[in-house]
Amino acid sequence: MAGGYYLVTVATQKRCPHFLTFEDACCASRSFYHPRVADSATTLSFVVMPDHIHWLLLLNGKLSEAVRCYKSYVSLGVGERIWQDGFHDRMIRQEEDLKAVARYIVGNPLRAGLVSNINHYSFWDAAWL
Repeated sequence: MAGGYYLVTVATQKRCPHFLTFEDACCASRSFYHPRVADSATTLSFVVMPDHIHWLLLLNGKLSEAVRCYKSYVSLGVGERIWQDGFHDRMIRQEEDLKAVARYIVGNPLRAGLVSNINHYSFWDAAWL
């Protein structure tokens, strides 16, 4: 639903850790801001994990189109189709705190034990910085 806030999770095929390489993680991070992706969704926060991404967005069009477009640009940049079919989404209610959802997203590398300080992880962003 256009105008709605969504938390989206997309996993790589067979949970293969494609984003352990700097180049692929950079591609996945940049693709949130590709003009065609931005036409469908405004990125509020994201994190690129080794085998999946979390994306908090404000929908400008159709959710399936936003996710399809994002996945396409990452696959083109990486040079192969890397995503599982489909995605998981949850609409964020107006009464929920978007900043709290963004903090949850950004905290994923800490909870996964990838870093002990979020400043040591490069592949995340939040509109409230």
